[in-house]
Amino acid sequence: MSVGSSNRSFGEEVDELETVGWYHYELSRHAAEALLMSNGVDGSFLLRNSNKGPECFALSVRAKDSVKHFHVRRQFGRYSFGFNEFATLQDFTSHLANQPLLGSETGNLIVLRFPYPRQVEEPSIYESVCVHTAMQTGRHESDLVPSAPSLGTKEGYLVKQGAIVKNWKQRWFTLNRNELKYFKDKMVRFKSVFLVFPERTFYLCAKSGVEADEWIKILRWKLSQIRKGR
Repeated sequence: MSVGSSNRSFGEEVDELETVGWYHYELSRHAAEALLMSNGVDGSFLLRNSNKGPECFALSVRAKDSVKHFHVRRQFGRYSFGFNEFATLQDFTSHLANQPLLGSETGNLIVLRFPYPRQVEEPSIYESVCVHTAMQTGRHESDLVPSAPSLGTKEGYLVKQGAIVKNWKQRWFTLNRNELKYFKDKMVRFKSVFLVFPERTFYLCAKSGVEADEWIKILRWKLSQIRKGR
């Protein structure tokens, strides 16, 4: 996979930098950082064009959990890097290979360990289909997408204590969007849980601890979403 492009016209003279396998042409600063952080390791480095102007380049190096960038300039075929100047491209690349320790302005020492190649062979992430067998099922395309309840909905029987007469009656509760509703039904004895509202405390019961936990968790989640304005 090519991670850069030379942007050369047909017949244009080949730039000598193209002979450097870790020169990535017009790779941007952010793209270089993403590439080195995602696929590189500590000490991975590459050379790319800089937006400082023509004949300006950047040496991007991964240093642990960040990427550092260093200016490289070319003038009349000579390369300047830091306080050093090199007469040829070969001298420059040989220097980086034999003296890979860089000192940044912050005092950090960075080692050039692994040149990140411009051409990267990536293994396939796809499995090959060997056999695709069809069988008659009577199903249709719509059957391939099963219906599912809306996110954050729940319904079921709970037992509620009356507001005036403190007796317990079974009610059918539904929770949809931000509305909790209940409907009249038969009375059953269940295990107790309670829900507090600003103007009234509702005492409710579920038939099991598991069912009570499910109601509590989904109601707490609903309240947290309302506070976040969702």
